[in-house]
Amino acid sequence: MRYALVVPGAGSGRRFGASVLRKQYEPLAGATVIEHALAPFLADGRCHRIIVAIAPDDAAWPQVAARCEPRAACPVGAVTGGAERAESVCRALSALQEGADDDEWVLVHDAARPCVSRAEIDALIAAALPHPVGGLLAVPVADTLKRGLAGAMGAQVVRTESREGLWRALTPQMFRLGPLARALAAALAAGHHPTDEAQAMEWLGQAPLLVPGNTRNIKVTTPADLALAEALLTGQG
Repeated sequence: MRYALVVPGAGSGRRFGASVLRKQYEPLAGATVIEHALAPFLADGRCHRIIVAIAPDDAAWPQVAARCEPRAACPVGAVTGGAERAESVCRALSALQEGADDDEWVLVHDAARPCVSRAEIDALIAAALPHPVGGLLAVPVADTLKRGLAGAMGAQVVRTESREGLWRALTPQMFRLGPLARALAAALAAGHHPTDEAQAMEWLGQAPLLVPGNTRNIKVTTPADLALAEALLTGQG
């Protein structure tokens, strides 16, 4: 089994704060966030190509790419991404489609998700490979969920929502190249912006497989998340 990896990394990271660096280039445990996110794929012989979607003004990626290349079992390239995640993934998929099979598997992984493990990747591939649609890593929701409404003194509870059957979507997400490209293109043509690849597939009536992931597979969204990722990676050695 071979797969290609797409990493959307063109976002502005507005929620991260006023840092001059995009969050994927923040220092983390002796490297950068994106280098940790890429590491298990760079070492995976099944990964035959990696494409990172970067912002037009991204001056940091060439230095990161130069450090990644010696560790890569496959070529690592980049395309200019779009304003939204779906646009970035679409452009990366277009680059992959040149000379590729429609049925080729593609994994999509967040540039700001540095704690993904090889065990999670293996579990996703093993579960999704025989599935007719594909799948994604996810974890069942464990917290009590409150529906809030803004009020004069702040957000107030409207009701408690049932968490039965709810999962938090993680990455990587794994789909075949052709169907995923068509699902994202259809969503964008309709003026919709899916927040992940599975949602685009859902809009076409598909039911991706939920593969249990690890709660350590966090996404760096705020400086507090960066500190947590540092602790997790340091604890992993």
